[in-house]
Amino acid sequence: MLSSSHLYGRRHGAALLAALALSATAVGAQNTATRSSGAQRPRQVVPVDTARAAELYVSNRPEDHPVADYQRAIAEKAVTDSIYTARSRGVMSFSKVTYKSSVDGMSIPAYVFAPLQKRGPRGHAAMVWVHGGVHGNWDQNYLPFVKEAVERGYVVIAPDYRGSTGYGKEHHNAIDYGGKELDDVQSALDYLKTLPYVDMDRVGLMGWSHGGFITANLLFRGETPFKAGAAMVPVTNLIFRLGYKGPGYQRSFSTQADVRGLPFEKRDLYVKRSPYYGVDSLRVPLLVHVATNDTDVNFEEARPLIDALRARKPDLSETKVYVDPTPGPVSVGHTFNRRVNRQTLERDDSPEQIDSWNRTWAFLEEWLRPYEDRSKK
Repeated sequence: MLSSSHLYGRRHGAALLAALALSATAVGAQNTATRSSGAQRPRQVVPVDTARAAELYVSNRPEDHPVADYQRAIAEKAVTDSIYTARSRGVMSFSKVTYKSSVDGMSIPAYVFAPLQKRGPRGHAAMVWVHGGVHGNWDQNYLPFVKEAVERGYVVIAPDYRGSTGYGKEHHNAIDYGGKELDDVQSALDYLKTLPYVDMDRVGLMGWSHGGFITANLLFRGETPFKAGAAMVPVTNLIFRLGYKGPGYQRSFSTQADVRGLPFEKRDLYVKRSPYYGVDSLRVPLLVHVATNDTDVNFEEARPLIDALRARKPDLSETKVYVDPTPGPVSVGHTFNRRVNRQTLERDDSPEQIDSWNRTWAFLEEWLRPYEDRSKK
């Protein structure tokens, strides 16, 4: 992100400095005019630190969205797909599919995992699993957890919704954080409906970070087709988050085609897209785990959501705050329950990871009952 910010600043530096010079001249002229007319108290003339101004500048133009190495991402996605193909043999059924988003017909690629031996009609509970990252993707590090889900009887579908990496520039730049991406994820249900062995009355939703944000937002819509959900270290409040993350992070939001601005410019939009403001609409059980040493979704951001759920939705929410858990591979506590050995792709357990997943499986089993074969009823 720093490199993108640096390039961004250089790209717009000349235009920005010219605008600042004109602005400073205009302010000086205005102050002189107001002093001579006596119409109002003169405004203070503040010298412009052009270097600081360039560093803080945030565009609202989609063409200024931070760029990425699209070809490299495509190559990395091919590696991920080959790993899932190889590691699934003899263990679980795996396929890569596409389906249409209900909001605009965009093609959404997705991973589908299921037990090798399928039950009869409506025999399996299912889950939609949602990856994180402002621009992220479903990668091989989810493998050990998917295997556990399938062993427990779940069918899992994991969409690479708009904005995900590995599918080229157009898919990448279609990002709509908290917007159309929600429909992309919920549209995975349309694919699940084509699988006769999936019980559509037992479908859950789970995500991490940005994926936890999507999970919470979908469950906070009020009426929802999902039976229950789990949001792990979720992004909760975009207004607060963009305030403390700074311009390098803000540029990935303000330049989205359906956003085009910062919270002070698009307050209603950012409120609508922030789960924290939707707590009162929760209608199904939700599990949320957060960490005090999370350096991505900092606890200052996470705690208000936990407090709101405990205060206003205690009968539907199950929450746990892990105090300084054993760090994960990225952002300290942000990945505390996603600890995976990158070479073996097996769980690299800590006490907190074990506890978090035990609680997660128990919560999901209570509401989705994956052990039941309803084809025999």
